[in-house]
Amino acid sequence: MKKWQLLIFAVLLFSACGQAGSKDNGDGSELWHENYFIQTSVDASRLSENVIRARVDGQWQNFDLVEFPEIFFSWDFNRRIETIEDISKGVMPGLAGPHNGIVATYGYRRADSQFKLNNAVKGCGFLPKREKLKEVIELLKSTYNNEFSEKIDVLIGFYEQGDSLFDMTKQVSLELYSVPERNTQSFLNQMSNPVSVIVFLDIPTFKLKTISYLLHPENPDLTDYEKDVVEYVNLIHSYFHGEFSKEFITVVYNVVEVYNSSPGNDNGRGTKISP
Repeated sequence: MKKWQLLIFAVLLFSACGQAGSKDNGDGSELWHENYFIQTSVDASRLSENVIRARVDGQWQNFDLVEFPEIFFSWDFNRRIETIEDISKGVMPGLAGPHNGIVATYGYRRADSQFKLNNAVKGCGFLPKREKLKEVIELLKSTYNNEFSEKIDVLIGFYEQGDSLFDMTKQVSLELYSVPERNTQSFLNQMSNPVSVIVFLDIPTFKLKTISYLLHPENPDLTDYEKDVVEYVNLIHSYFHGEFSKEFITVVYNVVEVYNSSPGNDNGRGTKISP
C-alpha cells in the first residue's frame, strides 16, 4: 500500500474511532457523577466580561453576550406586571407571554428516539445583576412567609425596577425532571451541545439565540456567584408556586442574539434587533 493510501486509511480510522467513542446517544447516565453533574461543554470563566465559551457542534467558540433591546424588555416587564395583577384579582392567566418560553435544542439522540432535535416549554424569568443578587435573595427570604398580596407587591416592584435590577443578558429557568435515572431530551441536548433557541407565544413576539449553562445544586465546584444563582432561581420559583422539597437544576440562558419575530411588522418577521 502506498504512503498516501496509508495516510488516508489512518485518517479514516481515526475519524471512525472518534465517532464511535463519542457518546451522543443513550440514556445520559455517563453525564452524571453519582448524584450531580458538571457541564463540560461550557466555560463560564469570562462570564463577568459578558463572554462565554462553549463547545458547539464539536468546536470550541467564544460568544459575546448582548443586552436585550428596549422593545423586548418593555414588552416582557409590562406583560409580567399585567399577569401578576390579574392573578392578584383572581383572574386565571393565559399561557401566552414571556413566562412560557418555547425552547428548541439539539445534539444528543436519546435511546428512545431517532432524533436529536427537541422542543419544550420552559418557565423563564430574569436574573438580578451580579452585584444585586445577594440583596434580592435576602429580600425574598425575609418576605417568604408574608401574605400572598404582599409577595405580589414585591414581585411587581422587581419588574418596575426593570433593567436597573436585572441582568439584561440572561434568562433563567429550572430543569425540574432530570435525575441520573432519567434525563429529559432538553437536558441531554444542552449538556452536549449548549445552543438553545427560545421563542414566545405572543404578539409582539421575540426569539432569543442563547448558550445554556446548567448548574447542579450539589456540584462542589460551583463558584459563590453560581451558588447564588441556583439559590435565587429556586427561591423565586417557590416564592410564587410554594415550597419544594429539593433544589432543582438551574439553567442560565446567556443571550447571544435577539430577533423580533412579530408578524406584519417591517422590523419584525425574524429581524435581528440585537447589535
